[in-house]
Amino acid sequence: MLTDLPNLLTLSRIAAIPLLVACVAWGKPLGDILGCALFAAAAITDYFDGKLARDRAQISDLGRMLDPIADKLLVGATLMMLVGMGRVSTSGLYPAIVIMLREILVSGLREYLAGLRISLPVTQLAKWKTGVQMAALGTLLAGDTGAALIGLGWLPVSLIGEILLWASALLTLVTGWDYLLAGLRHASAAPKS
Repeated sequence: MLTDLPNLLTLSRIAAIPLLVACVAWGKPLGDILGCALFAAAAITDYFDGKLARDRAQISDLGRMLDPIADKLLVGATLMMLVGMGRVSTSGLYPAIVIMLREILVSGLREYLAGLRISLPVTQLAKWKTGVQMAALGTLLAGDTGAALIGLGWLPVSLIGEILLWASALLTLVTGWDYLLAGLRHASAAPKS
């Protein structure tokens, strides 16, 4: 099971994190481009691991457990590096906090509901949130210096990334609220022990 291709793709997201951190910590335009490319490749595996698992009938409990963990580790590490290295403005810290808090909230809800044998399915809006979030983080990783390195120095890449980060935070609030309400509904309907 661990060696099934979907699970290997999920594990590759986790394995990419130290390399991504090193690229950002390097602090050079080439590191920005490499970090962006690595993040983009990792983000793409998030789509393909689920699709391949469904197409190949390789859906497993291990994959269902690892996939959200890999996503949260990748997003969390990227946000912390961007903030820690001063790659987002002071106001960009706020959507980063919203994103991290929602990830913790949803993880806690899913863990609690799993004990009740109830799952919280991913909504279509949550999938859009993930897409916007991944675009924001990839754009912020490239930054203005990375864009200049590949001849796009005229493009305000960091500003675009921050706008996308705010859009992602807005979607994060909406989807987090939806998950919270669904979780509370299930929790209040659960039999008391």
